[in-house]
Amino acid sequence: MVEIARCESRMRHYSKSGGVLKGEIDSGDTGVMQINERYHRATAEKLNLNINKLQDNMVYARKLYEREGTTPWASSSKCWSKTAAAAELATIK
Repeated sequence: MVEIARCESRMRHYSKSGGVLKGEIDSGDTGVMQINERYHRATAEKLNLNINKLQDNMVYARKLYEREGTTPWASSSKCWSKTAAAAELATIK
């Protein structure tokens, strides 16, 4: 998950202006884990999570990973899939 965050947001939750970081390609992507608001906001809210808050963004990402693996972050896989952490993760699943 750390490598995904590094690739998705460069480990940042906030932009230089102080607002929550939004995606460069899709402005619906939010925060350190770039959780897409259109697809995930309602589910996150049902879990009492606000993906605009750093901790909640990370908690929701973990729940999403447990449910769907790395699929939600497939678009950045060229960046993180060849890392040692990804190789180790593959042996766990």
